[in-house]
Amino acid sequence: MKRVYELSVSAEFCAAHRLNGYAGECRRTHGHNWGVTVFVRCSELDGIGMGLDFREIKGLVREALSGLDHACLNDLPPFTTENPTAENIARHLYDELSRLLAGRAEGRARVARVRVAETPGAEVCCWEEP
Repeated sequence: MKRVYELSVSAEFCAAHRLNGYAGECRRTHGHNWGVTVFVRCSELDGIGMGLDFREIKGLVREALSGLDHACLNDLPPFTTENPTAENIARHLYDELSRLLAGRAEGRARVARVRVAETPGAEVCCWEEP
């Protein structure tokens, strides 16, 4: 049986958004303290017993979130053409982190899933089926 390690790093960012076409109050611009948890899978450990250094994952997450923090998400691509729902934000972060990790993990690790929480208790996860 193949052993797999799943590492996770959590972070937050503050941003505003509005949901175009939504019938409720969220159609108006409002803000959230978004919670993000990134899960990275590794099946191999390096020479000192790490799948990937947490510091490296944290740096990738900071890089992916830097353009979103303290912004109105509707003003940023890809959210100029799609609603910045929690689902679309999770997909965007999954894609961005996968791209960033692919260039740095030398094939040892991949993004397994990304969890985005709009408020405590209201979360969505995005991943790809193998």
